[in-house]
Amino acid sequence: MRDALATWHLGRVILAYRMHPYHGQPIPQERVAGWLGITQAQLSRLEKGPAPENLSKLRNWAEILRIPSELLWFKLRAPEPATLSDVNRQDFLRAALGVTVTSAAAPLIELLAGVEPTPVPQTVGLAEIEQIKTTAREFSTWDHTYGGGLVREAVGAQLRYAVGLLNARCSERHRSELRSAVGFLGHTAAFMAFDAYAHADARSMFRLAWTCAEDAGDWHLRGKVLSSMARQAIWCGSPDEGLTFVELAMVRSDRLAPTERAMLHAARARALAKLHRTEEAVAAIGQADEEFSNATPSNDPPWMAYYDAAQHAGDTGHALFDLAIDGHFVGEARARFQTAIDGHTEAYVRSRAISGIKLASLTMATGDPLEAATFGRSALVDAGHVRSRRAADDLRELARLSQPFSGTTEVEQLHDQIQTTVAGV
Repeated sequence: MRDALATWHLGRVILAYRMHPYHGQPIPQERVAGWLGITQAQLSRLEKGPAPENLSKLRNWAEILRIPSELLWFKLRAPEPATLSDVNRQDFLRAALGVTVTSAAAPLIELLAGVEPTPVPQTVGLAEIEQIKTTAREFSTWDHTYGGGLVREAVGAQLRYAVGLLNARCSERHRSELRSAVGFLGHTAAFMAFDAYAHADARSMFRLAWTCAEDAGDWHLRGKVLSSMARQAIWCGSPDEGLTFVELAMVRSDRLAPTERAMLHAARARALAKLHRTEEAVAAIGQADEEFSNATPSNDPPWMAYYDAAQHAGDTGHALFDLAIDGHFVGEARARFQTAIDGHTEAYVRSRAISGIKLASLTMATGDPLEAATFGRSALVDAGHVRSRRAADDLRELARLSQPFSGTTEVEQLHDQIQTTVAGV
């Protein structure tokens, strides 16, 4: 939807909305054409032809579809009393809420149209701070298990409310804790946005979390946020920027716990591997291993609970992946991915899926395609339970690596299963 809106082509916006996977299946052109008061053939030409320029029609269609004015490249007319039919309002609400509305559910969804936002209290104390922390932990747990695609809007709404609490009265002895709590939630929301490929949103929320951590003097949260910013930059093809974020996080690393330093060295190794600085990447993995050997989970902040032996093996395995694709440390990379797969519990399905996909990709590129297909089918079981654009892209990479073996029945079956899985993400 964001890409379509950026084209300033309302036909493409309508097409993106009709085909959005949240509907379960594409909305027929005939139905949308009926909303807009045009024929199916006219809508087809609108979607495929040049961008419509008639301002009156653009305004009319945008109002019918209830596209928020701040997303449009033209101004809407002054708001008037609603005159749209119930079905149009219900379908707009479906789009806004990201759910499929059945005829039975429509009256219930309609009730949400008048729901008022929760008012921000005038005074914030420990109870509100603990609520923010609990919310961040719960959403983080959901993210690890199901990916960031399902409830990203919900955590965004929670974050907007939490930021509003920063303007409320709060005793000085609790204000730093409030900022840390908001930063924790900001990081959770940002990482979910990153996983859903809403990269601009993720960067903004990571910056918000970083600012909260700096204002609170929370070195632990600061390190975590910068580590995640590094991961996003590396994923988006900017390993040099990622390395800069890691180096910023390593400032006064003596204030961090061994688990946190292990996480940062692993992120540094991933950036160095992408930059083809092989010796430095291997050295960083060694440093990460050494730090992790001294980890004491009871001393770690709550957002580090995920970084156990399985996560460490997976992160360092990812750092070795780029080296292994070129034929270096293949056995070590495979062993680390296998350790991650075996160690991840049901609470970390996304991480297990991603490590499994990477193991299959590495085996496909450097080993036996039949064994790779076996690994890939196992990973697809986990991948089918999460909504993660990162996992989907890793699956597409596996599909590309499998193409030279397309004549093999097992590989062809894997390729078909991948296409089915990524189509729903």
